[in-house]
Amino acid sequence: MPHDPPAIREGTTKHTHATVAALLSQEPGCRRVLDIPCGEGAFVSRLRAAGYEVHAADIQSILKVAGVPFTRADMNAPLPFADGGFDAVACIDGIEHLERPFDFVRECRRIVRPGGVLLLSTPNISALRSRWRWLLTGFHNKGKTPLDETAPNPWHHIGLMSFPEIRYLLHSNGFQITVITTNRVKAVSWLYGPLWPLAWLVTGLVFRRWEKDPAMRRRHAEVRRQLYSTPVALGETLIVKAVRRSTA
Repeated sequence: MPHDPPAIREGTTKHTHATVAALLSQEPGCRRVLDIPCGEGAFVSRLRAAGYEVHAADIQSILKVAGVPFTRADMNAPLPFADGGFDAVACIDGIEHLERPFDFVRECRRIVRPGGVLLLSTPNISALRSRWRWLLTGFHNKGKTPLDETAPNPWHHIGLMSFPEIRYLLHSNGFQITVITTNRVKAVSWLYGPLWPLAWLVTGLVFRRWEKDPAMRRRHAEVRRQLYSTPVALGETLIVKAVRRSTA
């Protein structure tokens, strides 16, 4: 029976949990969900209230939700779950903290059933606003200053990834992106709108110059359309849903 979620701080950007939950609700037959990294359990509570069978995992236990199965799991290592044991894996603002994101996605493919989904959210460094900051400072919006190299920890953003990198990560490891969205578009992001047509044009010219294979050109055209869609060009947090293909 669903429970009322406790008041637990989400710890992520505004509306991210609601957006990921809405994407999950569109999946027919989705019942068993792994939330990794689960943190204090804000998203766990949301899913349990919606009637899902939720399993929580993180590198250490700070879960504040009682009665939910919790497993200690290092996302850089093999995950302690059976093959095909979940209908979905939700990884909210976790991929950017990993030393080995490719290994993590391969493990997600293993533990998600064929036709199941992986939902990822991560700071959107492909947004025009973040790209402008990178041009001027060498740092993105969600990593504005150098990390403290004298005290490395799991909360550091050591692996911020652009949309094309995330697409490659998923598509080369048995997943297919079906939805690209964002938590919100901040008003300040529209100030960078004048860069949009110029960036679209230059990207197209570069792709055409450096790729001659027709099949690759068609794929690059799709990447370009996605890269300059509103969620990617202007969104604060990048959110994708990817379906596990039956064959890699």
